[in-house]
Amino acid sequence: MANQATEPGEKREYRMEELAEAAGITVRTVRFYRERGLIRPPRREGRIAWYDDTHLARLQTIAQLLERGHTLNGIAELSEAFDRGRDVAELLGLGEPTEEIPVRLTATELADHFADDVTPENLQAALDLGYLGTDGEEIVHISRRLLDVSAALVREGIPLAEVLAAAKTVREHANALATLFHDLVLAHGTDTDVQRLRPLAKSVVEAELSMALDRRLSPRD
Repeated sequence: MANQATEPGEKREYRMEELAEAAGITVRTVRFYRERGLIRPPRREGRIAWYDDTHLARLQTIAQLLERGHTLNGIAELSEAFDRGRDVAELLGLGEPTEEIPVRLTATELADHFADDVTPENLQAALDLGYLGTDGEEIVHISRRLLDVSAALVREGIPLAEVLAAAKTVREHANALATLFHDLVLAHGTDTDVQRLRPLAKSVVEAELSMALDRRLSPRD
């Protein structure tokens, strides 16, 4: 029998045979995945190896990614990038965004959004940009809006690598604009005016971007 949780929030633990049965695979496959580094080492208690629900979740993710056509080598690379990712506490910093809604995803749900563009390189770029963080076996995207827009751009035929490169440039310009408006208010008001800055700054940037797109997209003589 698996080692049942006895306290709320305590992880359930499994011997290797029990883990394999729960995941619907063979003990040989579990051992192979462990040797390949696809799952982390178990907790040792004497001669007994104990696996927990995070191991089970990882095995389920591997099975789902294999069903979607990913290779074991590709999954191993994704797992390595995933394990190096910043955790969600670091991603969110002092608190969740005031207007953006973070989204929790499994690795397979992320693959459903971006299909073949979910590569180790793109995953690492998104982690570096701060779009993604990790929470156990879950991935956290910092913004529902950015996730939806990124997926829409990929559906339009733009490679995810180029979307992420553009996002990095947008981030740099957005930081510069935020600094400009923040300093402007501080120079002519008080700290309490800064919170009132948000809708005003957004309106200016949205209007200017709209007019810039009009100029860029309008027919030329």
